[in-house]
Amino acid sequence: MSKKKKKIIAFIDWYLPGYRAGGGQRAFANMVSYLREDFDFYIITRNIDFQEKKPYKDVSSDEWNKLADGENVYYASASEIGYILFARLLKEVKPDYAYVNGVYSPKFSIFPLLLLKWKKFNGRIVLGTYGMLAPTAIQIKQRKKRFFLKLARLLGLYKNVFFHATSEQEMKDIRAVFGVKYKVKYAPHLPDKEIPEFKKIDKKPGELRLISVARISPEKNTLFALECLQRMKSDGLKIVFDLYGPVYDRKYWEECKKVIKKMPENIDVNFKGIIAGNEVINTISKYHFLFMPTRGENFGYVILESFMAGRPVLISDKTPWRDLERRKAGYDLSLGRIDDFVSKIGELATMSQELFDDLCKEAFTVGKYFLEKPELREENKKLFF
Repeated sequence: MSKKKKKIIAFIDWYLPGYRAGGGQRAFANMVSYLREDFDFYIITRNIDFQEKKPYKDVSSDEWNKLADGENVYYASASEIGYILFARLLKEVKPDYAYVNGVYSPKFSIFPLLLLKWKKFNGRIVLGTYGMLAPTAIQIKQRKKRFFLKLARLLGLYKNVFFHATSEQEMKDIRAVFGVKYKVKYAPHLPDKEIPEFKKIDKKPGELRLISVARISPEKNTLFALECLQRMKSDGLKIVFDLYGPVYDRKYWEECKKVIKKMPENIDVNFKGIIAGNEVINTISKYHFLFMPTRGENFGYVILESFMAGRPVLISDKTPWRDLERRKAGYDLSLGRIDDFVSKIGELATMSQELFDDLCKEAFTVGKYFLEKPELREENKKLFF
């Protein structure tokens, strides 16, 4: 007789089949895929994807949907999201645990926490912060965020809540905001279960294809990446930089476009829009390097996806992925030295096929090693014990 599985109720703004919200959305979906053998998931989310107005075509809104892989998902329409719905679903499910995604979302983070407190929920509440408490993240709209965080501390919103940190740095960031008395549990993000096939591509000296898969926003430092390319001298080099992701900050994107218009003739920058989550690895494999000088990542899910695609990266030193040059999987440079980025891009452009192939093999090894770590699944299971 099989043991009855414990139930987890989860709140997230956007879930499958959506993909426009990026790495956090994919990371939570992967957690579900790894842990569904141990828990029954009941996920409450919107019936539309990020920045979309039309509901998903193949789901039933305002009722439970049983997805093919086993999780139960309630796709709520905007008019239904609120206290009455969440309270009813909480009563229906009778969960053993709760997982709340994000910090600042009024409807799918703050409100669920208030409801769980009001209903005196006895099970463990786990909160995934997704890097939102990093200093660089708080700096964006910092007055509102700091006011909210101060108010949350005063009201005890996170009392008896377990923060889910996906890196050592994120643990430090959480404790820097809330203090050492708050409960923090470490469990890294889980990658896709399957290791893709390694694919080689041509790399001619003098040519370079760069890709960014991230929302267009200050925290992802898109403008900095463009300014690096703008400083490049021609020198017979041919560089392509393709941007994939949603425009998160319109004013910021306008600044980016001004720089793109002044780009040297030998540098071609293209905005490609949003890419489906299941196409990210395959798309990255068509480029030479992931270029993402981010201002801070708690994990950097797309960096792992680049390694899984067998592609080295050019990133900042503000992620957990460090010491990459020694590991021959890429480069993590200081944002305080833009000339180093410019110089490195020049080196990458002139790189030979042989050296590039070596970097690709080592990047793939880094990704494969991470995927095969047996403790990944267990550490995520222990979030709820």
